[in-house]
Amino acid sequence: MKFMQRVKWTPALLALLLLVGFTPAGRAESAEPAYDIGSLNYELVWADEFDTDGLPDPALWTFNVGGGGWGNGELQYYMPKGNASIENGVLTIEVRKERRGTCSYSSARMLTRNVADWLYCKIEARAKLPSGKGTWPAIWMLPTDGAYGDWPASGEIDIMEHVGFDPDVIVQSIHTARTHGDAASNHSVKVPGVREDFHTYGVEWLPDRIIFSIDGEPTYTYEKPETAEGERPSDTWPFDQRMHLLINLAFGGTWGGSMGIDEGCLPARFEVDYVRVYQSPEILALTGQ
Repeated sequence: MKFMQRVKWTPALLALLLLVGFTPAGRAESAEPAYDIGSLNYELVWADEFDTDGLPDPALWTFNVGGGGWGNGELQYYMPKGNASIENGVLTIEVRKERRGTCSYSSARMLTRNVADWLYCKIEARAKLPSGKGTWPAIWMLPTDGAYGDWPASGEIDIMEHVGFDPDVIVQSIHTARTHGDAASNHSVKVPGVREDFHTYGVEWLPDRIIFSIDGEPTYTYEKPETAEGERPSDTWPFDQRMHLLINLAFGGTWGGSMGIDEGCLPARFEVDYVRVYQSPEILALTGQ
């Protein structure tokens, strides 16, 4: 029998072991801060209610401009103005059949990058979606700084996507280095009437999970996975860096146009009643923000 020397667990030694992630019994200790999800408070930190007619507020939004497919074979050219406007308290993004650059269609893609970026937050957006084969509206998030590298290494959170050939089916997704594109971690849910009525699409982004919702009801949770041998933690959880919000309406593309397009549906309109962003003081304190 091998002789085992007893160890005296002094406070200093215990603190050292906990710091490196082990308990005295040698069991791995979670490095995630503890919190009670049911007791979290949230405060509104950013919002656009789209109350002022005209163009979107440049203090809140910027625009991506150009064509070239945007990595998905999309057919539209994103315009800096003209395709996104506010009237009667609603933002409308419109895709049109018109020549812009080398593209036969125009639309808009709005984003908050370097205007408003967040690390851990809750987002709610109330929207009514367009109809027609080829339409592809999205409310989503991308990393602001790309700390872990180009897409998909730094992650993507898709709060809402809808393709016109699959009406009323909402897709909510997570893209990481391990799972992305067609192999993304996602959930689809049938929501009758998304093209006729407004519905609220949401996400709650926490240090160890991302919870999606529709009309206040949870639909899908992506929990922070264990890191496999040979992987970096960021390969499955790059979501510890700040991100920004995007709202756009694409036309065609590898997914939106995979069943063809119908120009007869144009112009098509993606309407947004509001976007609200909340943060939890408890989570901000736990994560040192």
